[in-house]
Amino acid sequence: MDTTNKFKGVLYAVTAAATYGMIPLFALPLYGDGLNPDSVLFFRYLFAILILAAMIKLRGRSFALKRKEILPLMAMGAIMSLSSLTLFGSYQYMDGGIASTILFVYPIMVAVIMAVFFKEKITLVTALCIMLALGGILLLYRGEEGAELSTTGTVLVMLSALFYAIYIVCVNRSVLKKIPTVKLTFYMLLFGITLFVYRVDFGCSAIVPTKWFLWGNLFALALFPTAISFICTTKAVQYIGSTPTSIFGALEPVTAIIIGVTVFSEQMTLRIALGLAMIILAVTLVVAGNSINEYLVRFKKMFPKIKRRSR
Repeated sequence: MDTTNKFKGVLYAVTAAATYGMIPLFALPLYGDGLNPDSVLFFRYLFAILILAAMIKLRGRSFALKRKEILPLMAMGAIMSLSSLTLFGSYQYMDGGIASTILFVYPIMVAVIMAVFFKEKITLVTALCIMLALGGILLLYRGEEGAELSTTGTVLVMLSALFYAIYIVCVNRSVLKKIPTVKLTFYMLLFGITLFVYRVDFGCSAIVPTKWFLWGNLFALALFPTAISFICTTKAVQYIGSTPTSIFGALEPVTAIIIGVTVFSEQMTLRIALGLAMIILAVTLVVAGNSINEYLVRFKKMFPKIKRRSR
C-alpha cells in the first residue's frame, strides 16, 4: 500500500471515529429537552442532507445518478437507517454504555464478511488488534453491577452492528465505489431518511427543541457525527480497506470518554485509563500492521521446517 494513501486513510479513519464519538455531546441535551430518538434521527438526517446538498452545489458537482446506482444507494440508505434505528431502539432496553460496548462487535463482523465472501486473510496482527480494542471497550464500560442483560436490547444492538458492518464492506465492494464520496453520502442519507419521515408521521409528530440554542445541537449532530463522519468512513475504506477502518472505530468511545470527562465532569479512573491505552495500542498496531507482518515473516524464516526423510 502506498505510504501517502495509507496516511490519508488513517487520517480519515481517525476523523470519522472522533466525530462519530461526539454524538453524546450533542444528543444528550436534546434528550434532556424531551426529544425522542425518532425526532433526533429525523432532524439529524434532514440537516445532514441539506449540508451535503450545499457542498455538492458549491463544488459545482452534478446530482445526476446512473440507473444502475439507484438500487444500491437505496439499499445502503435502508441499511444505515436501520442501523441507527436499532441502536437507538436498544437504548430503551439497556444502558447506553453496554449497548455501545456490544456494538463494537462490528469489526469482527467486518473481518468475517471479508474473509468468507472476499477471501481476505485475517492476520495474527488483525486478530490481536480486534481483541485489544474489544478489551479496551469492555474496560470503558461503566454499568451498574448486577444489571441484567436485556435479550431484546442485545438483539437490537447486534442487528445495528451487522447493518453497520455491511455498510463498511459494501461502500468499497460494489458499484458504489465509483460514486463521488459526498454524493454517495448525500443519496444514502436521502434514501435513509424515508424511514424516519414515516416514523414521525411526515413531520406531524416530530418533537422540536423548546430552547433556540438546541437547534445548534441538531445542526452539529448532523454536521460532525453524520455528514463528516460518514464521508470520512467511506474515504478511509477506499484508502486502507474495510477491516482496518472498522478497528479504528474503537476511537469512537475514546472521544465519548474525553467529552464525558471534560464537558460532563465524569471521573477518570485507572480502569478507564487502561482501557484507553489498550485501544490506542490496537490502533497503533493497525498503523504499523504491514511492518509487523513483515517482521513476523522474517522471524519465521529463521526457523525453517526440517523435512523428514521418507523411508
